[in-house]
Amino acid sequence: MALSLPRPHRVDVQISVGSTLAGLAFWGLGLHMQTDRLLGATWALIPLFVLAGLELLRRSRPRIALIIGTFALIADQFTDGNLASVMMFTDIMYAAVVYGTPAAARRLPVTTGLITVAVTIGFLAWWRDPEAILIGVVTGLVSFGPATTGVLVRTHREAAVAARLRAEQTALLAEMDRVQAITAERARMARELHDMVAGHLSAIAIHSTAALSLDDPKTTRDALAVIRENSVEGLAEMRRLIGILRDSSDDREPTASPTLDGLAALVGNARTNGLDVTLDDTRAPDDSKLPAPVELAAYRIIQESLTNALKHASPGPVTVTLTQRRLALEVGVTSPYGSPSGPRAPGSGAGLIGMRERVELLGGAFESGPESSASPRGGGSDRKVWVVRATLPVDPLDLDPSDEGVTE
Repeated sequence: MALSLPRPHRVDVQISVGSTLAGLAFWGLGLHMQTDRLLGATWALIPLFVLAGLELLRRSRPRIALIIGTFALIADQFTDGNLASVMMFTDIMYAAVVYGTPAAARRLPVTTGLITVAVTIGFLAWWRDPEAILIGVVTGLVSFGPATTGVLVRTHREAAVAARLRAEQTALLAEMDRVQAITAERARMARELHDMVAGHLSAIAIHSTAALSLDDPKTTRDALAVIRENSVEGLAEMRRLIGILRDSSDDREPTASPTLDGLAALVGNARTNGLDVTLDDTRAPDDSKLPAPVELAAYRIIQESLTNALKHASPGPVTVTLTQRRLALEVGVTSPYGSPSGPRAPGSGAGLIGMRERVELLGGAFESGPESSASPRGGGSDRKVWVVRATLPVDPLDLDPSDEGVTE
């Protein structure tokens, strides 16, 4: 099978052709590196052409080029020599380090250094003349010098490649962070939109269904009043959120987030929509101010729980409890569990998912589901209730150490 050689690089072809022409010019002008050799000046053309051919392999077959080139340079010493041949060998040595294997790049400088030292000591011991040191200098310039230069160039190239890879990895990580940030922001916006609007739309759906199903003018007027109130509030919340999304300026005043101080209004609105809500806030008046993320999460959890009670709970009392401890805020919402007797609004389950996500973002605990509860009227009979419990941790650094009204 014929040996297939790779196509030489354009630069390698230029080096080969240029070196051959320079060597022929030196030979034609009678410029030789030494005289009185075993072979004449014409024999110097053989190593010249061999090294010129090896220049074509300097990039693709650097090891083969170096081995054959070394024998060609040794053969050139038995002729009158040619400067172009020596220069081509130095380039082949340089290429063997730059384009060769990592092992060759490590070994060649050491090997050529030892050869240089050995040649210097050998000729100095043989000739016993200080001029023998010049032989070692020439050997170092032809072998050790190109090898060392190749190591420096290869090191810089590898450093550049590593820097480029790090830059690409950094760009990739930045893009991943950007995508994750966008995804997280979209999830946050979806939770906010759901929590702000779902309650109003659920009330509108339930009361409009009641107005359509009951042929009573008073009931219809009351339902329309509730529908109008919830639609106005829902539109206001939508405009506020859309305004925040559309406004790209930095001078916009930040919108205040809901806090637990607004629970009374939230409970009052739920009562207007027909829920029998009781707020059991056991926090002391002098309790420390909670961090804004904790208050917002607690408010949204209660708001969504009341919305779910309006959509899915059977008639009965709904209880909202708040207990503040030093390192956590406990939120609980209990509502009757069962099929509602009146009209109901459809649900997708996104509310429970949003509540769980809010709690997990703060590192807290969340649970929801049906439980058995003793009848509030006594008699020993149990009733089914739907319970939502959330424990929102509070960073101690966010609390005022001087506050003494918080229970441990």
